[in-house]
Amino acid sequence: MIKKIFISTAVILLASSNITLAIDKATTGENRMKQITQTAGKEQLGNFAPEFAHYNDDILFGENWNNKDIDTKTRTIITVVSLISQGITDSSVKYHLQNAKNHGVSKEEIAAIITNTAFYAGWPKAWAAFNLAKEVWTDNSTKLSEKEKYQNSILFSIGEENKAYSKYFKGKSYLSPISSNQVKMFNVTFEPKCRNNWHIHKAKEGGGQILIAIGGRGYYQEWGKTPIEMLPGDVVNIPANVKHWHGASPDSWFSHIAVEVDGLETSNQWLEPVSDDEYNRLK
Repeated sequence: MIKKIFISTAVILLASSNITLAIDKATTGENRMKQITQTAGKEQLGNFAPEFAHYNDDILFGENWNNKDIDTKTRTIITVVSLISQGITDSSVKYHLQNAKNHGVSKEEIAAIITNTAFYAGWPKAWAAFNLAKEVWTDNSTKLSEKEKYQNSILFSIGEENKAYSKYFKGKSYLSPISSNQVKMFNVTFEPKCRNNWHIHKAKEGGGQILIAIGGRGYYQEWGKTPIEMLPGDVVNIPANVKHWHGASPDSWFSHIAVEVDGLETSNQWLEPVSDDEYNRLK
């Protein structure tokens, strides 16, 4: 048990620090050897647990990782297998997977390594490790855009850019119809900092709109009132004939389902943009 705690704690220290490969050079300037150095123990636990810091920096990552009886690539593989076998799936495993990749372990090799480990350490542990490995060995050319990452985080489609109403929005918005029968419903998505103009849903009777937040973080504000922060699950009922605006927060995408409420003689009246001074006061 003590040994397991020691290994797990050391791994956490490793993940939260910088491990450098220092190149020692001979007087001729030729590279002599790559020296792995570690300072996390002394930086984080030097005053509290100096003996542990010494074991972590000087023994585990000093003498052990610099032992040349096996090459560094093999050592990274052994470390990855050891951590997967213990069921550790935090950022420390991702770091060691990246370290293995940096030392020449290919995508095909890591897939075979994790598959082999699954038979001895357990199938669920391998599944967890594969999820991390896929992130490390992802081709840079296939990296997702911020829009694509956000799309993967919500249930409904973002849809197409809302060009027809772009003159009433500051920034890009997207529109995806959900229902066009009985009750009209649309998923409206705003990129960060995007918001629509002040506007009014006019109606002689009934009318108005309902907003149901489904992703990201945004705001709704009625004229003369304090802005309301909207998070997934929040619902806002907008009465007819009330001046208001809604949109994304400065630092997040935002999506809400807009439900049109039936009424008599309904129409939308678009008004002036939300000023930067007003918007920049949001947090």
